[in-house]
Amino acid sequence: MDDYIGALPKWQRDICQQVRDLIHAADPEVTETIKRTVLPYFVLKGNVCALLAAKHHVNVFLYDGAIVPDPEGIITAGHHNKTARTVAFREGETINAPALIAMFRQIIANNRAGGWRKLENQPR
Repeated sequence: MDDYIGALPKWQRDICQQVRDLIHAADPEVTETIKRTVLPYFVLKGNVCALLAAKHHVNVFLYDGAIVPDPEGIITAGHHNKTARTVAFREGETINAPALIAMFRQIIANNRAGGWRKLENQPR
C-alpha cells in the first residue's frame, strides 16, 4: 500500500493518507491488502473499501451493497450499485471525516454480522 500511495502526486497522497487514517480510526482491526495486482483494499471480515487514484480525483469504493445510509450525501457515484458505491475526492476538496467514518463503521458492523449480501436478504 505504501508503494501505491507513495507513487501518487502529493495531493492524491494526502487524500489517500487521510482516508487510510480514517478507516483505521473507524476500527483498528481493519487490515490493508493489495488486490487486483495493485489496488489498495481495507478489509475486516470482508471488503470495507478500496482506493483508486484517477487523473483528476481519488475514488474511495465503499463495499456496502448500497445499504449503508448516506445522510450527509457524500456518495458521488454508484448510488444503486449492487456491490460498491464511490466517494470521489478532487484536489483541494475537504473530506467529510465524520460522515466517512460513520459509513466505514456501519460497513464494518455489517461485515461482522455476515456481510451486506446476507443482511440484504433478511426481512426488515
